[in-house]
Amino acid sequence: MKRRRFAKLTGSGMLIPLIEAKTNVFWEKGDVKELMPQLIRVNDSRIPTMLAKQEKDASSKWYGGIKNESEVFYAGHAAGFIKSLSCSYVSEKSEYYESTELLKAMLLASEYLLHVQYSDGNIDLPSTNFHSPPDTAFVVEPLCIAYGLLSNLKTSNLSELLANLKKFLLLAGTALTVGGIHTANHRWVVCMALARLNELFPNQSYLGRIDQWLTEKIDIDPDGQYAERSTLIYTPLVNRCLITTARLTDKPELFEPVRKNLVMTLFYIHPNGEIATESSGRQDRYQQGTMENYLYAYLYMGILDGNGRFAAATGEIIGNDPAKLLFWLGYLLEDPFLLKSLSVPDPLPRDYLKAFYHSDLVRIRREAMDASILSDNPIFLTFFKGNAALESVRMASAFFGKGQFKAQSMERSGDSFILTQRLIGPYYQPLEVSDIPEDGNGWEVPRMKRQQSEVQEQLSVIEIKEENGQIELKIKVEGTDNVPVAIEFAFRHGGMFNQLEEVNGISNAYLASQGKMMQYSIGQDTIEFGPGIRAHAWTQLRGALPKLDADSVYFTGFTPFRFTIKIS
Repeated sequence: MKRRRFAKLTGSGMLIPLIEAKTNVFWEKGDVKELMPQLIRVNDSRIPTMLAKQEKDASSKWYGGIKNESEVFYAGHAAGFIKSLSCSYVSEKSEYYESTELLKAMLLASEYLLHVQYSDGNIDLPSTNFHSPPDTAFVVEPLCIAYGLLSNLKTSNLSELLANLKKFLLLAGTALTVGGIHTANHRWVVCMALARLNELFPNQSYLGRIDQWLTEKIDIDPDGQYAERSTLIYTPLVNRCLITTARLTDKPELFEPVRKNLVMTLFYIHPNGEIATESSGRQDRYQQGTMENYLYAYLYMGILDGNGRFAAATGEIIGNDPAKLLFWLGYLLEDPFLLKSLSVPDPLPRDYLKAFYHSDLVRIRREAMDASILSDNPIFLTFFKGNAALESVRMASAFFGKGQFKAQSMERSGDSFILTQRLIGPYYQPLEVSDIPEDGNGWEVPRMKRQQSEVQEQLSVIEIKEENGQIELKIKVEGTDNVPVAIEFAFRHGGMFNQLEEVNGISNAYLASQGKMMQYSIGQDTIEFGPGIRAHAWTQLRGALPKLDADSVYFTGFTPFRFTIKIS
């Protein structure tokens, strides 16, 4: 086999190290007022691009709308457009303060919104949902923010724009008092939208509908995670919804689940500032992303509670790229409460082992190193060391095309966590005569009717132990003999390895070096792993999940398979 030294230059996947709260300039003044001018400048810089995306052809059915990169128009884009323009329009420090150009663009977008709104008040989300109350609620939020900001100017030339927005919002409110939802978070999005509508246009039916949804209780588990476990997208959204509903409808009890979630989330932060998404039940599972979606919750609750850890989390979020925080400009402009001083930051947790059994997840952090252990998930381990990211460890066998390891149970034994999976592979005997249908098509009869024979069994046990930042994997696969096994270590693109053997015909796939410790590095951060085992070169086993989009290193063997791998 040909061997070569494999190396990649660090590319766009390289992450910016998180700025420590103690070096964050915003904490010199103890508030986020210094952030506001930066966000206004960023918002101003993006307005020419936003204006260029608005449909100016009066003969188009989408006249006044905003197209996305696929040239599809959506009411949500127009609502976000109006909110973004209104933030600059009302800000005295903006170069677009009370700009006639912006007013014309917002008016045109408001007319588009009235055009695409159905008579029942709902709108479409063209990518998936049609006549959709929850997506209508998502549109209501930015429009309410814009309406509130613009109304505060008390400028007569805004009357037509405000009238259009009010017309849209009131009809949307009618839809939300009766409309249904799809997902758990939609309930709270609807409540947030109705709370904002009630603040602008008080209506008892809005409050009644909020109470009706809240009767179902908040879907938060004892660990502090919401039902969808969507740490990157929907968890921070739920926090935003509950805070907004609480503050606008005088329901302080809704702050409690937010507190609980924010405490838990402090243990989900990777050393490089990303949020752990491995246990998500939604589309953000395994996605990379940082903490900007949590700014509002940590900031608001940090001020409300005088919580030093929430203050520190706010500082670290702000310490990243301010451009990522642009979404929150409207919130900062509308609510002076958010500009109050936070308490002195307390240290965030950086040395812990914490199990979240309701999320099938264990989180480990030792300063610059962290790891996740997962049950009920084809990824059973992740390992970060600074910016070096082992994003996934998976295992599969060729056992009857169903040998992808996914732990059926996770138990703690002393300092170790034991992941277990049991599989059977039976063969089937002829049907009893009495079970054969009259048409003679016996294959359509459920297999449970057939007697099993030559039943094969496979037991996979993975013992994971952490000590001083080093992970030890003891892997055992036994039962039926001579079954091929492959373990995939999937590293984030952009790093460098030492000597590895390429897998023929598969990009970014490598075989572990027999008996050797191997290294993966990004910048000054290095993960060492091994020793390698290489008993065969079959990596894409039948029945296994497809290779991840990563630089994958494979350990291969046959059952009975017993092997120990260390990661540090």
